[in-house]
Amino acid sequence: MLQTDDLNSLERLTATVEIGPFRSLLEAALRHEREGEARAAAATWRTALQMIPRFLSPAARPLLEHAKAAVDANDVALEGFLAERLAEVRARHGNARLDRFDKSRDILLRKRRVFRPQPSFMYVPELPAIEFHDRGGFPWLDRIEAATADIRAELVQVLADGPSVLEPYVAVDGTPQDRWRELNRSRRWGVYYLWRAGAPVEENLARCPKTAAALADWPRCDLLGTGPTAVFSILDARTRIPPHVGVNNARLIVHLPLIVPPGCGFRVGAETRSWAPGEAFVFDDTIEHEAWNDSDQPRAVLILDCWNPYLSEAEREMVSALTAGVGDFYGELPEYARGMA
Repeated sequence: MLQTDDLNSLERLTATVEIGPFRSLLEAALRHEREGEARAAAATWRTALQMIPRFLSPAARPLLEHAKAAVDANDVALEGFLAERLAEVRARHGNARLDRFDKSRDILLRKRRVFRPQPSFMYVPELPAIEFHDRGGFPWLDRIEAATADIRAELVQVLADGPSVLEPYVAVDGTPQDRWRELNRSRRWGVYYLWRAGAPVEENLARCPKTAAALADWPRCDLLGTGPTAVFSILDARTRIPPHVGVNNARLIVHLPLIVPPGCGFRVGAETRSWAPGEAFVFDDTIEHEAWNDSDQPRAVLILDCWNPYLSEAEREMVSALTAGVGDFYGELPEYARGMA
């Protein structure tokens, strides 16, 4: 509990804040603290932290630091309280999947951030914002996973030709965004295309016939200038792909890990995973994501795209037609509509 002098100091700082709803919350939180109502104070501090004015004097920083510390301490106490309170209910549903509920609890306790789709080009409303999709919803991946050893062997044969066989994945003309400056036109993130922006790369597919056969039944999404795409993605040692988002939540992205040294990781939204060779996963790339290779060896993944399964057949055709229409309007699809996978 704060001493009187500390409370007086915080109240003096509050008086420097412009009169309005934010200041009223600060004053209410401090009143709760004076009256020994720690939980009520924390709840009020939490609301205040969600509506910090855009222009706030640096002199008020100690107030914000105190508010955050009070909310953090309260969240720890609340987590323990809820764990005990919910234990009986959880036990009654021991065989049920509760991962979605657990994520909501962690968001409530501010242990997990909320990330939403932020496509650079097209957003289809009312599609579930799922970071990593349930693998069971994509049974066609079984055939691709079963061919992992053959796919990896063909990739190794391609890589034996040396670095020049790869293209820089980031190849921005002019001045790239700051996030891509380090990787622009660099083979530290190099790729070997099998399908590129909607068209098969016949020469590369011919070099990888077993991979091509494994992709024969892949449900390709027809999106002018962006899909279907299938590519070997090679991330060099000690290299990071910065946080970014994709172009269109009508499609999803598949990763099939092929060569994964220790120290590699991948984050989509608030969830981080490690790659396991031969175990594909599907994610929404319009949710902020990033990858890293902290090892001293390259990491290799087969990347491909597919339709979001929550889209109807009619919606898929309309999305394809719209994308093509935008390309026709501009003469070619704008860069913001092609983006980074």
